[in-house]
Amino acid sequence: MADPKDKKKIKDAVRRKKREVYEPVKPDMQLGFIHNNVDCIGCRACEIACKDKNGLAPGPRFRRVMYVEGGTYPDVYAYKVNMSCNHCAEPACLPSCPTGAIYKRQKDGIVDIDSTLCIGCRRCEAACPYGAPQYIPDQNIVSKCNMCVDEIDAGRKPYCVMACMMRVLDIGPIDKLRDGTFETKARGPNDFIVSAVKNFADPELTTPSIVFVPHSKGKVE
Repeated sequence: MADPKDKKKIKDAVRRKKREVYEPVKPDMQLGFIHNNVDCIGCRACEIACKDKNGLAPGPRFRRVMYVEGGTYPDVYAYKVNMSCNHCAEPACLPSCPTGAIYKRQKDGIVDIDSTLCIGCRRCEAACPYGAPQYIPDQNIVSKCNMCVDEIDAGRKPYCVMACMMRVLDIGPIDKLRDGTFETKARGPNDFIVSAVKNFADPELTTPSIVFVPHSKGKVE
């Protein structure tokens, strides 16, 4: 069994190496998503709007609506979890990119990919714990949700948010979404907010910019 002191030395060395290789951008303000798992009806309008906006062929999906079902009769349940890129505080995809194609915007923390620099190595796809980067075969590049940066810069919201008929999906400053001070129709006055739901990758890995109104069966215990 390894000596605890040796383990500490190894951890310290890894931390030093990480700092030498990549220093995460600390944005002026971090935008993030909120999704209400309880009220989402799974219509997939957000998925279709996203594919239309980005001209995606069948296959790649920047936004994914996942159906979660379980229990045994008569105690059964079903709910939806809506996911895309989480524009993490410490994105795993960014330092994995050998060409510097992936970057994080200073003003709002959005993580984007410069397609002119992408070589399609797919390292970011392997690094992301949330499955956000999507390979585009006909272009041999990887792309993903960039929160519709052109819409953001024009003072509008992303296509997925605007397409949601139930208003269960929204964006806002992630710190205000976490503490419940951001006004949004995706959250009711008494709704409980969490940073992770069941089967969601450990938030400590990358500090994703997303919160959920969880279903009672989706809460992490």
